[in-house]
Amino acid sequence: MPGISFQSLFIFSALFRVFLIIYGEWQDANMEVRYTDIDYFVFSDAATLMASGKSPYERSTYCYSPLIAFLLMPNSFLHQTWGKFLFSASDLLVGLLIHRILKLRGVPEKLCTYSTMVWLFNPFTFTIGTRGNCEPIICSMILWILMCLMNGHVLQAAFWYGLVVHMRIYPIIYALPIVLLLDPQHFQPGKKPVLVEWSSRALKPSSATSSSKTSITQYIWNFCINMITWRRVMFGIISASTFFFLTGLSFHLYGWDFLHEALLYHLTRTDPRHNFSIYFYHIYLHYEHEFSILEKLISFLPQFIVQLVLISRFALDLPFCLFLQTLAFVAFNKVITAQYFVWFFCLLPLILPWSNIKLVWKGLACIILWIGAQTNWLAWAYLLEFRGKNVFFQLWVASLLFLAANTFVIINTICSHLYSPLFQQLKQGGKLKQGYERPTAEPL
Repeated sequence: MPGISFQSLFIFSALFRVFLIIYGEWQDANMEVRYTDIDYFVFSDAATLMASGKSPYERSTYCYSPLIAFLLMPNSFLHQTWGKFLFSASDLLVGLLIHRILKLRGVPEKLCTYSTMVWLFNPFTFTIGTRGNCEPIICSMILWILMCLMNGHVLQAAFWYGLVVHMRIYPIIYALPIVLLLDPQHFQPGKKPVLVEWSSRALKPSSATSSSKTSITQYIWNFCINMITWRRVMFGIISASTFFFLTGLSFHLYGWDFLHEALLYHLTRTDPRHNFSIYFYHIYLHYEHEFSILEKLISFLPQFIVQLVLISRFALDLPFCLFLQTLAFVAFNKVITAQYFVWFFCLLPLILPWSNIKLVWKGLACIILWIGAQTNWLAWAYLLEFRGKNVFFQLWVASLLFLAANTFVIINTICSHLYSPLFQQLKQGGKLKQGYERPTAEPL
C-alpha cells in the first residue's frame, strides 16, 4: 500500500470503531440478536451498584476486579456507551504500542505499519472493544510493561505488572521469563539495556536454534547461581506489593465475595457449559458430582509443563516467548471463549517481522485450519444451543480438532521464527560481548 501512512490508517481505524459503537446501539435497539457483549451489561450493572455505594459482586456473574466496575461508573451518569469508548480507546492504544515497540527494535516503517494492521483491522480485535469487552485494557497494559522493560524502566514495569495480575490473573505466566531476562548481562547500573535490532534477523534459523539452546542454558545456570540481584528483588517486591495492596484493599471493601469471584473462581473454575476447551465434556458429564480441589487443579498440569518447556527454550526472545506462552495457555485451558484469543493477538504483530513463514501456502494453511476448526466447532454448538440436538460428543470431538489446530499453529510458528534475543549481552563495564556486536542497518 504505497503512500498510506500509519497515521492515516490509525485515524481510519479510530473512526471505524466509532461507527461500530454507534451501529451497535442501533442493532441492540432494532434487532433480536444484540451486538453488545453480554459481559458489558454485567460490567454496567456492577458499575451502577458501585456508584450507589453497594458491592459490584451483588451482580451475579461479575467475576472481575472492582477496578473494572470503577472505570465504568460513568456509564450510570454520563452515557451507557462510555465503557465501549474506553475499551476501544485501549484497543487503539494497543495499536500505538505495537507500532512503537517495533520501531524501538529497528523495524522499518512500512513493515511496522503492515504488522500493526494485523491488530487494528483484525475482526476478532476491533469487535471486542466495540462490543464492550474489557480485554483491550489488559492487552495495552501488557504491551506497556514490555516497552518499560525495553527502555530499562524496571520499577515502572513491576508496578504495572502487579496491577495487571490483580485485574486479570493469567499474566502471572509471564513472571518467570521476565525475571530470567532481568539478568546483569542485560541490565547494568546506570545503563539502558541494548536492544537487538531487526537488522540482525538474517541469522540462519539453524544457527539461531543452536544459539538459543546455548544461551538459555547459560541464563538458567546464571539465574540459579545469581538468583538474587537488585533488579529481580525490586521487581518482585514492587509487583507483589502492588498486587497484594490492591487485592487487600478490595478484600477489605468487598470481603470474601471479591476473593472468590475475582481470584479463586478462576483457579478452580469448572464450567459445564459448552466452550472450545477439551475439558468441557468431562466437566459436563460429572458436574453433579462435586470436584475435589485436586481434580480442579490437575488440569493445570499440561499447561504447567508446556509453559516450562517454552520458557526454558525461548525466554530471551521475550515477545516471541510471551506469544507462545499465551497461545499455549489458551489452547490448554479448562475454559476457552473467543475473547481469550485477544490475549495472544496483541502479541502476534510483535513477532511477524521475525517470521519467514510465507502467506502462500504455509501461512494460509495455518489461518484456514485455525478458522476452519473454530467454524466446525461453532456449527456443532449452534445445533446444540439453538436446535436442541444432542451433539455433545461431536462438539467434544470438534474441541479436540481445535486443540490440534492450535498445536499445528504453535509448531509452525516456532519452525518459521528467526530467533532474536530482545537484549544484547553486556560484559562488566557495559561493553558488548563478542558475538553480540550492534548490527548495522541493512539497506532497505
